[in-house]
Amino acid sequence: MASHCPYCALQCGTTLTDNTGTVSVEPSNFPVNRGGLCRKGWTAPEVLHDRQRLREPLVRNAAGRLVPTDWDRALELVARQLRRTAAEHGPDAVGVFGGGGLTNEKAYLLGKFARVALGTSRIDYNGRFCMAAAATAGNAAFGVDRGLPFPVTDLAEAEVVLLAGANPAETMPPLMQHLRHADLVVIDPRRSATAEQAAVHLRPLPGTDLVLALGLLHVVVTEGWCAADYVARRTTGFERVWPLAGTWWPERVEQVTGVPAASQRTAVRMLAAARRRYVLTGRGAEQHEDGADVVSGFINLALSLGLPGTPGNGYGCLTGQGNGQGGREHGQKADQLPGYRSITDPRARADVAEVWGIAPEELPGPGIPATRLLESAAQPDGLRALLVFGSNPVLSAPDAASTRDSLSRLDLLVTADFLPSETVRTADVVLPTTQWAEEEGTMTSLEGRVLRRRKVTTPPGEARSDLEVLNGLATRLGQPPERFPEHAPTVFDELARASAGGTADYSGIDYDRLDAGEALHWPCPADAEGATHHPGTPRLFLDSFAHPDGRARFVPVDRKEPAPAPQEGFPLVATTGRVMEQYQTGVQTRRVSELAEAAPESFVRLHPETAQRAGVAEGQRTRVRSERGTAVVKARVDSSIRPDTVFLPIHYGEQGCANLLTSAVVDPRSGIPEFKVASVTLSPAEEVEE
Repeated sequence: MASHCPYCALQCGTTLTDNTGTVSVEPSNFPVNRGGLCRKGWTAPEVLHDRQRLREPLVRNAAGRLVPTDWDRALELVARQLRRTAAEHGPDAVGVFGGGGLTNEKAYLLGKFARVALGTSRIDYNGRFCMAAAATAGNAAFGVDRGLPFPVTDLAEAEVVLLAGANPAETMPPLMQHLRHADLVVIDPRRSATAEQAAVHLRPLPGTDLVLALGLLHVVVTEGWCAADYVARRTTGFERVWPLAGTWWPERVEQVTGVPAASQRTAVRMLAAARRRYVLTGRGAEQHEDGADVVSGFINLALSLGLPGTPGNGYGCLTGQGNGQGGREHGQKADQLPGYRSITDPRARADVAEVWGIAPEELPGPGIPATRLLESAAQPDGLRALLVFGSNPVLSAPDAASTRDSLSRLDLLVTADFLPSETVRTADVVLPTTQWAEEEGTMTSLEGRVLRRRKVTTPPGEARSDLEVLNGLATRLGQPPERFPEHAPTVFDELARASAGGTADYSGIDYDRLDAGEALHWPCPADAEGATHHPGTPRLFLDSFAHPDGRARFVPVDRKEPAPAPQEGFPLVATTGRVMEQYQTGVQTRRVSELAEAAPESFVRLHPETAQRAGVAEGQRTRVRSERGTAVVKARVDSSIRPDTVFLPIHYGEQGCANLLTSAVVDPRSGIPEFKVASVTLSPAEEVEE
């Protein structure tokens, strides 16, 4: 059965086979992976048969233990408490937290459930932690947010690619085959697996990415590389950006970032002199308290060189989660309705309300970003009940100790998931759900291509799809059952109608076209008669950008403080990221024997000079402490990282949780948290292991 990998947004093509209850996987010759898979993709079926799969509903009893129950009792308990909470404290006392791994159908129905069945504005999802900065910057510059506004395969013709804060050699290994002919300019404070393959590696101090982007733009202009004709014809706002970048000459940038002025000039010359070139950003550029400004800085760089909307060139964002793109397009984001339309837009509200069979005034207004949503559980007028679908905020949210404390104050925490994550273990009610090979649905890849997920095996025990869960809750809350369909194709058809006229218009897409193998990238609108013949739009911006005047926007940005100042007593900068063998909070991958053996536990990577000053040796248990908490992890000593910086992976729990260190401060433009800069200190936790 043709399907796709359940992990990252590359969505590699696979062929699944059900061998009498045991699923096996083989890569297919799909364009993005061309017969390749990473270790996670090869081992993905092992998770389906994990012995700890959630197979029946659980409720917490008077003794504080989760015990089995039946579906009717579990759903009735949840619905009863939701009704009571809304009646006593108002609908916004109930919140919903979604995930970037949910199918388009689930994300759509979850947003509809929150706003119609619950009447709450309090919905957001974990994509706020990883994609919000790029989405905000992309919308500001281009009028639309699509991770890659061109197919992945276009990268194979590139001569030079600048990767700002992206490490696809570990996070998306099959992507590297499309970059093998390009000279790479990699911006990363550590010598990552991708940086190992770079022609030029720029290693800024974490938190100074915006300064580096401004400095690179300075070089473009002062050395005569600016695409003046393109800037004049296709953009607006350059006159507001240049005075800011003009103050960041390379030598000044070197003082702040540590990146040599000569290396800055070399990187720009390589990028500017090539005929086919791309600027790509990743989490390293985005997960900052000024994350949207950082991405805007790199978009400004790309615009100054005339890349976006020019054949063979471009700017793009390497979306992370499996449905990170589709997951933010159809309504589980705090400020959006299906089709990637604003919930404050009267036309969008009217159109969606008509599809949903309600009055526009019945729709609530915009909610609050994920970090603030979780924090509000600790506030007197905040959340009293929260439903979590396909996410693990106990580990993934910043300042993990505070997040756990906030969630513990809820009157009701409900999780819908398929494995006992850290969040599941704290819940009052646990609803077991199906997963990727056990259900039908669609995903949208980082290039805006809508893909089919197909059912190949039967779910274990009493597990139900999220669509069935939402239907069961909605009907118990008084909604007509037909308003919340359980059948994925039916939900998709409604999603397509609700998205019509939106930025992410799916109205010309249906299951028949997808099952026939058509490559359909949004926008793909139906015609005036509702016919679905549009070929889709694999390449955006070739004729114009999505702003009313057709021009891209230079967005003026500048660093408020030249460099992050270490806090007293915390002289080092901790930054976080991923390793090849694990994914997200590791709930799935830490259970796979091959992956667990290769990357069994958390660690801190530090420079030999740093280790010597801290009195820490290779393999030693080490305390990494910030103002917010302490992680205890193994030391990995090597010279591939800056002496003033340490690195921790994000995939582990308990004492190895990297987010025990991070701050809940968020970017004011996008709401993304600061995951990449935390002031820390190190000390030995125990003697060196033999």
